Amino acid sequence: MVAGLEIPYGKNEYDAAGGLIGEAVEVILGPKTGLPIPAQAEIAFEGFVAPDDLVDEGPLGEWTGYYAGGAKREPAIRIETLMHRNNPVLLGAIPAVPPNDDTFYRGTYRCGAVWNQIEAAGVPGVKGVWAHEAGGSRFWLTVSIKQMYGGHAKQAGLIASQCHAGAYANRYVIVVDDDINPADIDEVIWAMCTRVDPREDVDILKNCWSTTLDPMAYPVDQPTFNSRMVIDACKPWARRDTFPVVARSSAALDERIRAKWAHVLPKGA
Repeated sequence: MVAGLEIPYGKNEYDAAGGLIGEAVEVILGPKTGLPIPAQAEIAFEGFVAPDDLVDEGPLGEWTGYYAGGAKREPAIRIETLMHRNNPVLLGAIPAVPPNDDTFYRGTYRCGAVWNQIEAAGVPGVKGVWAHEAGGSRFWLTVSIKQMYGGHAKQAGLIASQCHAGAYANRYVIVVDDDINPADIDEVIWAMCTRVDPREDVDILKNCWSTTLDPMAYPVDQPTFNSRMVIDACKPWARRDTFPVVARSSAALDERIRAKWAHVLPKGA
């Protein structure tokens, strides 16, 4: 699973996996290759890939929700060893129309990685990042910031759209104020509907990093690029002190109501 994420170039994926689970990944060395293999795996195999040993493959169901990539020649792996537990349990996440297990695990890592890389680029005030599962946890990113200066929202959006963890197959980046929960799609769309002027707050970036799995990638003969939209859905910086006040109850009042009526309210309401 970790191997399918945007681990930075040159970093050890076992180290990343250990960081995510909070302890080192126990490994054994493959008897044929000497490569590290997770010791607790249900099944593992070793094999070799030769540059000119190709087989027909595809199209395959993919995280975009489509059979993508077309049929083409791809390198074969010739199996040398096969190891497994007794009665192994084979787990899987079928790539299909999101949301699914595939988009869930990818999104949680992607959020943290994008957040780290925005801050590493020197952008302050990031309060949250969410990679929405409806977009396969790649096509749609929402970044929440506490605005600190003019152009802050645009800076955060452009960097989120192009940093290593956020750039691959991205389509939309929406930047919202810190009063918006980036994981709540209703709040995000509300901010887009009420805080965006399409004349001023939308930027289109062309020839960005995509994939043949993207059904809208271009050019037709070698579809590896896409365009993307960066949307500033924050309150206008120049109007931040005079922008209409949000009409909602306070968090304290919400908690009082939940506490008083918890016995009749639906769980989680």
